[in-house]
Amino acid sequence: MTAKSARFVSRLTRSTLALILAGGRGSRLQMLTDWRAKPAVPFAGKFRIIDFALSNCVHSGVRRISVLTQYKSHSLIRHLMEGWNGLPGEFGEFVELIPAQQWLEDESWYQGTADAVYQSLDIIEAHAPEFVLVLAGDHVYKMDYGEMLAAHVASGADLTVACNRVSLEEASGFGVMSVDSENRILAFEEKPAHPTPLPDSPDKALASMGIYVFSREYLARELRRDAALSESDHDFGKDIIPNAVATGHRVQAYPFGGGPGGDYWRDVGTVDAFYGANLELTGSNPPLDLYDPDWPIFTYQPQLPSARFTDHGPSHGCRMIDAIASGGCVITESEVQESILFSNVRIGRGCKLDGVLALPDVSVGEGCRLKRVILDNGCRVPAGTVIGEDAEEDARRFYRTEQGVVVVNRDMLGQEHQYQPATTLYDPGVSSAR
Repeated sequence: MTAKSARFVSRLTRSTLALILAGGRGSRLQMLTDWRAKPAVPFAGKFRIIDFALSNCVHSGVRRISVLTQYKSHSLIRHLMEGWNGLPGEFGEFVELIPAQQWLEDESWYQGTADAVYQSLDIIEAHAPEFVLVLAGDHVYKMDYGEMLAAHVASGADLTVACNRVSLEEASGFGVMSVDSENRILAFEEKPAHPTPLPDSPDKALASMGIYVFSREYLARELRRDAALSESDHDFGKDIIPNAVATGHRVQAYPFGGGPGGDYWRDVGTVDAFYGANLELTGSNPPLDLYDPDWPIFTYQPQLPSARFTDHGPSHGCRMIDAIASGGCVITESEVQESILFSNVRIGRGCKLDGVLALPDVSVGEGCRLKRVILDNGCRVPAGTVIGEDAEEDARRFYRTEQGVVVVNRDMLGQEHQYQPATTLYDPGVSSAR
């Protein structure tokens, strides 16, 4: 089915409960997740990463959604309360938050992805869904889950795993599977050092996307069995799926692609991957269409004025080249190229930004030169600052990735106690923002 074709909305989707796993820290994103869970990290100017899974659910007709939280969940909870509390409960639709339960007999936090679901099993069974759709809350993509549910039922599977072709180099970070001609999974290995290549593409492997469909009774039975095993990691990829394959259960692979987002899928689990996935949206033909009226991405939108660009003549022009500016931004006589300015960003006079992600409430003082930089929320960059021209100096003062992306947060600028909320527009570091 194409993005323009009718979406599969039926009894299957109405009988499904979606579980979005949003409790992980995402430590590979370094300081971007010091104070927020990975699914709450801003993305593409105005969204949070979790908005993509949530929007897919709503478009697919899966409108009973439970979000499992744990690590640094405040900003995530606030985002969900502000932007995702509008589903009509009188029709049985909801987005609910489920924190780590810490049962009396086991006072630990989530031990793995399967344990996260197991800790909420009583809540899941109280909803009495026929199917359970398990989703990662930290991937960026568009997908009609109704089609996957239909394939799950048609195959008679106990468990269906969405899969995607990735390079062998990337495959070591995912669960890798082998399938037969009917897409039945014959072998599954979590994050193998030497991934099994595809027979028709020796440079690629078939990777799990962390999207699973279970029949509820089978899921409950397997989670209880796994919870009783002291040697288990209580993880879907390490334990539940390999055991299902090894014991002869019907485990199907569902090939991703061809839906509303084509084959676009990004795991933004590292700083370099996060940076690249954002910047590839700034070009003239981005791989993910955020302007598609048939499959919009929903989010919470604060009430902000339109972006404003101030230009006082040819010698002090304001230029935006392959760039995105969100609501509340003010750019004064500066050049911004291949960059994304998130909400309420202020750029002072005479700046040059190239390949910059400025997250919400950032201000950049006059005369700054920034290249390949991520500025975390609330950074106030002093006038005349230069980042991205001296690798050794950047690594000394900030965090620099292997691919040369520099991450700057308030602590690094000595501003850990100076964060100003989006409603505060005064900034002494940017004269034009006063």
